[in-house]
Amino acid sequence: MQVILLERVAKLGQMGDVVDVKPGYARNFLLPQGKALTASKSNIASFEAQKAQLEARNLETKKEAEALAEKLDGQQFIVIRSASDAGALYGSVTTRDAAEAATAAGFTVDKKQVVLAKPIKDLGLHAVHVLLHPEVDVTIDLNVARSEEEAELQASGKSIQELAAEAEAEAEFEISELFDDIGAAASDDEDFAPEASEAEEAPAEEQ
Repeated sequence: MQVILLERVAKLGQMGDVVDVKPGYARNFLLPQGKALTASKSNIASFEAQKAQLEARNLETKKEAEALAEKLDGQQFIVIRSASDAGALYGSVTTRDAAEAATAAGFTVDKKQVVLAKPIKDLGLHAVHVLLHPEVDVTIDLNVARSEEEAELQASGKSIQELAAEAEAEAEFEISELFDDIGAAASDDEDFAPEASEAEEAPAEEQ
């Protein structure tokens, strides 16, 4: 199926290009999202008549996207989720979650602009692409954690495995200290025991 592109489409072509695509891709994505028109003679003629306006509009939206990109690129957003001790999420983080996290921080991002190869299903820092314009994309980081405190630790460069190892080591240290205290208390009891027996034997010697 042939279509004429109304904007740049990655791996397909530039605005005004007439390209061959699979019918399903055209019907389900390109046409309903206004990225292309079927390449009929009337649509091609209509595009040529509006080409200057479309190019001017594209340039304006590109400038707006570039201005937002300067502020958004490299930003990190925290997403709090429940997860197992091993770091596996009970659920997943989607394009909607990424867009909502960015929007909550003051950036205008739509879930359709977020590009995820697959949903995020683990704690940690995840790089995510945001397509602000057909010619402008940025990368943000999603800091997926179980708490704000854990997010801060992950942001400092510690992985969930390192955090788990530290927590385990701390627990072992506390248990070791507990046993040391118990041992010290038992030792004190033993030190006191002979004195008690001497006190008990004293009356026998007087007799």
